[in-house]
This record gives sequence, C-alpha cells and structure tokens, in this order.
Amino acid sequence: MEGLVRFLTHLAILTEIYGILALTLNFQFGLTGLANFGHVVFFMLGAYTSTILLLVAHCSFPVALLGAIIVSGIFGFLISIPTSHLKSDYWAISTLAFAEIVRKVFYNENWIVGGGYYRGGAYGIAGIPAPLDHYFSSGMYPFFYLAVTSFFLLAIYLLLEKLTQSPFGRALKGIREEEVLSEALGKDVAVFKMKAMSISGALAGVAGSLYASYMGFVGPDQFMPLVTFVVWAMIVVGGTGSNRGALLGALVIQVFYSSTRYLKDYIPIGADRLASIRMVIIGVLIILTILFMREGLVEEKKKHYKL
Repeated sequence: MEGLVRFLTHLAILTEIYGILALTLNFQFGLTGLANFGHVVFFMLGAYTSTILLLVAHCSFPVALLGAIIVSGIFGFLISIPTSHLKSDYWAISTLAFAEIVRKVFYNENWIVGGGYYRGGAYGIAGIPAPLDHYFSSGMYPFFYLAVTSFFLLAIYLLLEKLTQSPFGRALKGIREEEVLSEALGKDVAVFKMKAMSISGALAGVAGSLYASYMGFVGPDQFMPLVTFVVWAMIVVGGTGSNRGALLGALVIQVFYSSTRYLKDYIPIGADRLASIRMVIIGVLIILTILFMREGLVEEKKKHYKL
C-alpha cells in the first residue's frame, strides 16, 4: 500500500509539472495559433538555469526559480524576433531547430559544476538540491513537493485564464482565427506573437525549475523533441484552446505514459519495445481524438455575438 501511495504521489507531481507545460503550449497554439514544435526548449532552459543558480551561484530556490522564468522568457522573446513574420508551418520548423541547437549546446559543453563532483555536458548534472528538504522526512517530502507543484499549477492556470478573457487574449484569438483581418484592424500581429511567446516561455521555465529540483538530475537526453510531442498529445487529446482541457489531457497522457512502464512486470517484453508501445498508445489516442472528438475532451468555450 505504501508503494502505491508513493507511485501515485510521484505520478501527481509529474502530471502537474507537465500540466504547466501543456497550459503554456496551449497558450501559444490553442489561443494564438503558434505551432511550436520546440516547446521543450523552455522546459530545458528553466531546468538548467535553476540548476546552475542552485549549484554554482548557491542561490536559494526562489531566486533560482525567478532566474529560470527570466531566462526562458527572454529566450522566447529572442527566438520570436526573426520568426514573428513567418507562417505557421515555417514557425513550427524554426522553433524545432532552435530547441535542438540549445540542446546540442548543453550536450557538448563540458563545464564542471560543484568542484568536480557534478559534470555537465553529456553526463548531465546531478545532486540538485530540493527546496526545504531538510525540514521533512524522506517519506513526507513528496507530499510537500506535491503541494508546491499544485500551488504553481493553480497560479499559472488562473493567470492564463485571466489573460485569455482579457482584451489581450481576445486579440490573440483574433490572430489565430484570421491573421490578415487582425492586421487590417490595426493590430501589430508580430508584437502580439512576441508577447505570447515570451509569456508562455517564462511560465514553461517554472516547469523546468520544478522538474530539476524534483528529479535531482538534469541531462540533455531528458529534453529530446519527443517531450514536445508528448505535450502536444496532451493538448490535442484534452482540447486545444481550453485550459481545463490541457490539464485533463496532461492527466490522461501522463497516466498512460507512466503506468505502462510497469507492464514489464506482467508481460514478458523488453524495455525498448515497451517504450515504443507507450508511444503507439499515445498515437492511437491522438488518432481517436481527431476522428471522434475533434475538439478534444473539453471543448473550448467560444462566445457567440448576436448581429
């Protein structure tokens, strides 16, 4: 029973971290129509920035978290400058390229962190401290960290809901529906795209910081393009344009993604093949959603105005 509680707590923490990623990607694509295939880069920058501030600069967790938000937000702004005038398909390809460039930089840099005990580059960085862990026993700490991730998930959800219902959010929806018309109405589409990218990137950096402190280790192989695909599956299954749908999609996909790891205990199958089966299951969920529930599990609430 204790093992089951530990697993469910672990699953809940990861679901909430990925829920933040799903919300921020939904803000880009579901609200603004920006097809970002490199969303994992903000997750990665948040994780690495927080880790470096904790281990090298010996900052507190709040400072490291703030650093992750700032760096991820600035990067979102910078990559949107040359891409803001691109159409959706070229935007998607360019974001994927930017994400892989950053990942390769972290992969090939062999800096030493923490006096030689923690190696960067392809080896990753270990020994990342968890916030306030000395105040809790090893058995109670996961519950505390679950409360921490719940707080940030709720705060980001409420913030994005507020932005979605604001005039700024309505302008983003207008760009999603008809970019040319928005320009004709005097909206600076490029600036709105840059703002959406910066806000989404900054908030996704929170997920990276929480993930790094929870796992205690970060490495470039944790931030493959596959992570972006999983987050995309969350918003497609949950419902693009709906924040509640993004959260529900995160729960559904994370349950499938995590629970199938234990099939090897009941089915004689190798780990590599099991990993492939997990992705097949997620792919089937996406196909079924597109075929039978095009709006996802939670349909976006759209306002209809009488003429």
